[in-house]
Amino acid sequence: MDKILLADDDTELCILLTDYLSAENFQVTSVHDGQSAVEQALTNRYDVMILDIMMPRLSGLDVLKKLYGKIDMPILMLTGRGDDIDRILGIEMGADDYLPKPCNPRELVARLRAILRRTRNQIKNIEPNPQTILDDLKINRADRTVFITEQAIELTSTEFNVLNLLVNHAGEIIDKETLTQKSLLRKLTPHDRSIDMHLSNIRKKLGPSKKGTQRIKTIRGIGYLYVLDNSKS
Repeated sequence: MDKILLADDDTELCILLTDYLSAENFQVTSVHDGQSAVEQALTNRYDVMILDIMMPRLSGLDVLKKLYGKIDMPILMLTGRGDDIDRILGIEMGADDYLPKPCNPRELVARLRAILRRTRNQIKNIEPNPQTILDDLKINRADRTVFITEQAIELTSTEFNVLNLLVNHAGEIIDKETLTQKSLLRKLTPHDRSIDMHLSNIRKKLGPSKKGTQRIKTIRGIGYLYVLDNSKS
C-alpha cells in the first residue's frame, strides 16, 4: 500500500480526501501546517506528498525550500486556481506536478498514480545507451546526472525525465502531448502548463549553448526540440 503525506490546513478537505484515497488503497497521513509537513517528511518514509501552497507556520513554498535536496519523495502541489506564480515557483523548487484547487479526487488519484509509476520506472528501467554527449552537455542515465562542461547541474527527477526525452530525440520536434505522456506518464489536459514550467526551469539551469543560442527551442503551437549544435556521442 502506497503511503501519502497530505499537508493541507483545510481539515474538512483532508478528511474527505483521506476517505477517498483510502478507498483507492492509499495509506494517508494528514498534517495541517507547514512545519509539521517538514517534520513528517524528514522523519518518516512516504511514497508521495500532496502539498497545499497556503498553510500556517510555513507556506507550501517554504516547505519545498526546506525539503529540497534532503528527500527523494515526489511532491504534488495544490494551488489556487489561476495562481501561476506559485505554480512556477513550486516547480522551480522541486515539485513534480500540480493541481489547482478545488480538484477532482479522480484526477488527483490519476496524477498520484502517474507520479508513482514514474518513480518506479526510474528504478527499474535501464536504457541501452547509458550516456549521451551533445557538445558541452553530458547526460549519465545510470545515476541520472547532468553536466555542462563538466559542471554538475542539479535537476529534479521530473526535469531529468523531460530533458532526457528531448536529448534522445535531439533535432526532432516533440509535441507537448508526447512530452507529457512519456515524461509525466499522464495525458495532457486542457490548460495544463506543467511541461512548460519544467522546460522553463530546465532552460534556466542549463543556460545557453556555447554559441549563445537556446538549447531547447519552442516551436509555437507544436512543442519543443533540443537544438543540435555540433553534436557528438
